Amino acid sequence: MDSARATIDQLKIKLSQASLPSDISEKLLNLLQFPGTGAELEKLIAYIDFVVSLPFNKLSQDILDLPRAKEILDKNHYGLQSVKDRILEYLAVLILNKRKSYAQAFGHAPILAFIGLAGSGKTSLAYSIAESLGRPLQRIPFGGLGDPLMLRGQSRVHLDSEPGQIIKAIKSAGVNNPVILLDEIDRVEQDRRVDIMGVLVELLDPAQNQAFLDHYLDFPYDLSQVLFIATANNTSNIATAVLDRLEPIQMPSYSDEEKITIGKNYLLPKIIEENGLGSDMLMIDEMAWPQIIRPLGYDGGIRSLQRSLQSICRKVARGVVEGEIGPFKVGVENVGEYLGG
Repeated sequence: MDSARATIDQLKIKLSQASLPSDISEKLLNLLQFPGTGAELEKLIAYIDFVVSLPFNKLSQDILDLPRAKEILDKNHYGLQSVKDRILEYLAVLILNKRKSYAQAFGHAPILAFIGLAGSGKTSLAYSIAESLGRPLQRIPFGGLGDPLMLRGQSRVHLDSEPGQIIKAIKSAGVNNPVILLDEIDRVEQDRRVDIMGVLVELLDPAQNQAFLDHYLDFPYDLSQVLFIATANNTSNIATAVLDRLEPIQMPSYSDEEKITIGKNYLLPKIIEENGLGSDMLMIDEMAWPQIIRPLGYDGGIRSLQRSLQSICRKVARGVVEGEIGPFKVGVENVGEYLGG
């Protein structure tokens, strides 16, 4: 009993030192009046620790620099000029509104939604937007999502209660205004699609997300400062009410020439480094690139190209470890060996 009382006293001290809204602090203190014992007390401790860790009043400082944003987009993405222009226009509006001190400007902006094939750069564009604004990014995958409680949390009356992915993302980001990427929102399980789309409407609607209710928290949480970005392969499985709150940007397919440039200048240097190789250990003949970018036929994205280059670099890495002397040369005559399983 003394141990439990000491724990409760420590929780009260923690609450007194935390920067919590007064109504939430009062709610938690009331819970400590009848904290229970054993497993019940442990659940209460976990709940209070989680709530105290939320960044209620902590915001990251936005970087309002459009030339810098353009530089980041050009550094991270080859081509896609029309998409980049749309993003820069979007950021320009956000920057102007922010400079006018519209506190909710970012929260009320339309939600960008990148629509296109796998490997077309949708997710990486979201990371570039976050980088340009100086905000942390949290990704929530929707592929195969079949339970809206994964987003909204499970009530603490249940044994397996836990916060939803949205509130977990806020905690992980450590600030109240991260970029949250809602990835592949068209790929939720069909039989729970209506329920999940209902949660999405609440998340993306500025009239509702100021008081988003996570069942685990059991109090409204303000998401109006979050910058949401969505991706999808197509819009056919997205509810009309959700689409109404999105600004779709169609991702173009890459031509073979663009994919070769992306492979040489963007993907290969990064993959070489990831595999522990020196930049002088691998040479790819110009004539081998058409087979590298189309190992299984046409692909509008760059996923297969990325896999091909990873396969090549892994085989080079094995050769280096086994004592072969480089540089390793990939040409038309041996590219099949490097691309093989």
